[in-house]
Amino acid sequence: MCRIFGFRSVIQSQVHRSLVAADNALCVQSGQNPDGWGVAYYLEGAAHLLRSPEKALDDQLFDRVSGVVASETVLAHVRKATVGDLSVLNCHPFQYGRWTMAHNGEVKDFDRHRDALRAEIAPRLRRYILGDTDSEVIFFLFLTELSAYGALSERYGAKEVAAALSNTIRCVRAITDGDTQESRALLTLIVTDGKTMVATQGGKELHYSTYKTHCADRDSCPHLAPHCEAPTATGFVNHLLFSSEPTSGEAVWHAMKPGDVVGVDWRMRLFQTRVEEAEHPKSEAPGRVGE
Repeated sequence: MCRIFGFRSVIQSQVHRSLVAADNALCVQSGQNPDGWGVAYYLEGAAHLLRSPEKALDDQLFDRVSGVVASETVLAHVRKATVGDLSVLNCHPFQYGRWTMAHNGEVKDFDRHRDALRAEIAPRLRRYILGDTDSEVIFFLFLTELSAYGALSERYGAKEVAAALSNTIRCVRAITDGDTQESRALLTLIVTDGKTMVATQGGKELHYSTYKTHCADRDSCPHLAPHCEAPTATGFVNHLLFSSEPTSGEAVWHAMKPGDVVGVDWRMRLFQTRVEEAEHPKSEAPGRVGE
């Protein structure tokens, strides 16, 4: 199906190697996922999004963007179309305000479930669905769940984002999943607002990394810390990477299991849970940043 890549760091970094230059870079993976690409990156708190229905491997714009972008947060996607036409509107990531999302997977028999899924989306958000993919509907379902905590313009921590993401997955499965394994929706997702980033493995492979075997910039980086080259002992990390397939290089990759949820909040505190364990405390205080 598709391939996704997410990056969150305490410093602005270039991701050209992960997107283009590495042996298993996202651009290379587009050879089998040729139906469009997208890159979202954040500068001064604002999301910037570039998308194209062209194959990333053959698109000079993808190569140029990947070589220029330096950001603390990047979300990228190469598409293999299963639902929806080959169109820029159907390319990931999808964006609303600061929020962006990329999806690897498929809602089986989506046309039959489309209306029921859209009915779960807040009417004020539903109007912004511009394409015809299952992924974009899932994104606005997530925004609907997140808005239970308050305005989408607020900053939320990883716990709230994970709960909204988990509720989204449960909602989709309640509507679309049948009695067989083959009918289950595949819902591997990454969402971010540029500060908080959370991902879940929902049936399609996803890996994450929080440290390297040896940082090539250890002699010059002012942010070098023990958790850059070893598992965190404090709960905080300096970077978090997600990738459908591990890329070559120094990063130590861990495979996520179905139902795993991994993320960081705006303080780069690592958060891990599972979909069935992530509660949606609608009856509690929202728990927004600053409260």
